[in-house]
Amino acid sequence: MAGIYVHVPFCQSRCIYCGFFSTTALDLRQRYVEALCREMQLQATATPAIINTVYLGGGTPSQLEGEQLRSLFSCLYHTFAIATDAEVTIECNPDDVTPQLADVLERLPVNRVSMGAQTFSDERLRWLRRRHTSKQVGQAVRRLRQAGIGNISIDLMYGFPGQTLDDWHADIDVALSLGVEHLSAYALTIEEGTALHAMVEEGRVAELSDEVQRQMYYDLKDRLEAQGYEHYELSNFALPGCRSRHNSAYWNHTPYIGLGAGAHSFFGHRRQWNVADVQAYITSVEDGTIAAEAEELDADTLYNETVMTALRTREGIGLEELLPHYRAHCLRQARRYLDGGWLMLDDGSQRLRLTREGLFVSDRIMADLFVPE
Repeated sequence: MAGIYVHVPFCQSRCIYCGFFSTTALDLRQRYVEALCREMQLQATATPAIINTVYLGGGTPSQLEGEQLRSLFSCLYHTFAIATDAEVTIECNPDDVTPQLADVLERLPVNRVSMGAQTFSDERLRWLRRRHTSKQVGQAVRRLRQAGIGNISIDLMYGFPGQTLDDWHADIDVALSLGVEHLSAYALTIEEGTALHAMVEEGRVAELSDEVQRQMYYDLKDRLEAQGYEHYELSNFALPGCRSRHNSAYWNHTPYIGLGAGAHSFFGHRRQWNVADVQAYITSVEDGTIAAEAEELDADTLYNETVMTALRTREGIGLEELLPHYRAHCLRQARRYLDGGWLMLDDGSQRLRLTREGLFVSDRIMADLFVPE
């Protein structure tokens, strides 16, 4: 099984924190969809036989018009062998989920929607330059349910300048009241090149302390687990049977093909990424080529990526799946974290996992388990 990721880079406006490749040139949408359909034909021969997951991300895929979405899905299903039980996800902005869009989605093979709620404070939403209001998130969930979408995920953010634990608990309360199947939560990060980074550099905002952010993370974990959500990856929580199959494939090193400007593909020992420029992407595909770069991944790189992805998950790293010299290196480097209670080793399954204490410092632990370049 394999997955397909389709990058739809269009946004009506830019959020202050976003470091993803996107553009506000909405006039290019039609040509871009046509280019995506052409790239599908060019990529089809390199794609494994059965596609198990499809994910439209961005950017803001819900900025595409209904006919453009219908055309895109028609091309996908005519070009690739997509499993009848495939997980098909589209990212949406809450304010884009109008009755018209809900009607379009009901007639497409979409069975999962991921929405960036971020916070339920209208003040913080305005500060982030988000287009939606907190009220629109609940409206969007209800419309999606009426359209037959039985698997909804929302994104939350925490660690806003000046945010208190009570503020965060209020966001969690609202999120739980929506009854969604999946929730992702991320600390507000300062990405270089974003408007937020400039604000921090200029001293206009101050980052929240690590200690407060740590408490927010553990409070979220405790609240969601008490409500039956499984903490299956560092930032992701799901009700039973509702893990993101597409994202789980990334963490399990399952091959996937990326379509669109800036999209990445992974073929086991080879990674490819398309040019992160909408106009250059469109022009190249219209000329019958894909403007992309690629690299062959050596054994050390694959080991490091295994550490970086597998350790993020509830299952952790399967030591018996590593080559003997990597297994020895991993255990040697892990020893002080095992002794310190930040890692645990299941002797029966030979799986190395983060403990509760290790979750918030996972980046440091992963870096120490890597093979040096």
